[in-house]
Amino acid sequence: MEYVSHSERETERIGAELSRNLCAGDVVAFRGGLGMGKTAFVRGLARGLGFPGRVTSPTFTIVNEYEGGRLPLFHFDLYRLNGAGELWDLGWDEYRERGGVCAVEWSEQAPEAFPPDTVYVTLERGSDGDTSRRVTVTSPKEGAAT
Repeated sequence: MEYVSHSERETERIGAELSRNLCAGDVVAFRGGLGMGKTAFVRGLARGLGFPGRVTSPTFTIVNEYEGGRLPLFHFDLYRLNGAGELWDLGWDEYRERGGVCAVEWSEQAPEAFPPDTVYVTLERGSDGDTSRRVTVTSPKEGAAT
């Protein structure tokens, strides 16, 4: 599915919409450069899953855990990692087995770590330059992006 977002709030809304179709153990991997809206999308996922608190980028902590909603959300930022080995060292398997959703920013850093049923979200600048974003959601699960 493809969407166009004209604001951070719209990007969050798209994330919340996607969250309705997520199940325990799902992985959502983000692609896109700095400032494209990855964290805003994850805020929407968290809201859609029922987490009422503050959602921030885990750039320095690598992973933030959000619990209290329909499913736990484990928010990773791989920007500072050097490959999948470091992700495995952080306990990637254990997070995936905890019955939540793993949302992974900078997934390009460890593509071999993701299962075949990963939902990919690509955020790119829209045709009008800085203000809009083209959001592409691809999933092997039928109906996951709607």
